[in-house]
Amino acid sequence: MEVDGEMGVQLDGSKGVGVSRLEVIEGPSGRRRRTKAERARIAAESMMPGVTVADVARKHGTTRWQVYDWRKQLRKGNLVVPESIATLPVFAELVVDDSSAEASARSDLEIVVGDVVIRAGAGADESQLTRAIRAARAAAS
Repeated sequence: MEVDGEMGVQLDGSKGVGVSRLEVIEGPSGRRRRTKAERARIAAESMMPGVTVADVARKHGTTRWQVYDWRKQLRKGNLVVPESIATLPVFAELVVDDSSAEASARSDLEIVVGDVVIRAGAGADESQLTRAIRAARAAAS
């Protein structure tokens, strides 16, 4: 099919429908290239308590399935969280176990970091606990 001296391009199977001009747009394909550090950071963010994969994917303009793939790669060691992210404080879930009367008599709070158990009384200062947790993390690594 020829229109205005140019060869027409038929886009579908219907007859009589053609395009008089075909434009090729060069440049980015719409796919975003991310560094391994970016992928690891996004995967780690999706693993934080209270965060959903869908929300993280939407925030970073990717799909849930891509985030799930990056999480899998992170667990396998194919992606590594950058040092700048790994050293940030991370909050752990607090579990209260009322079953042991003996443990509650010794302390009001018990924090387990690896093989280290930190016990603190009700009056424990936040900065003291923070230093103790960081020391336990450093000793565990």
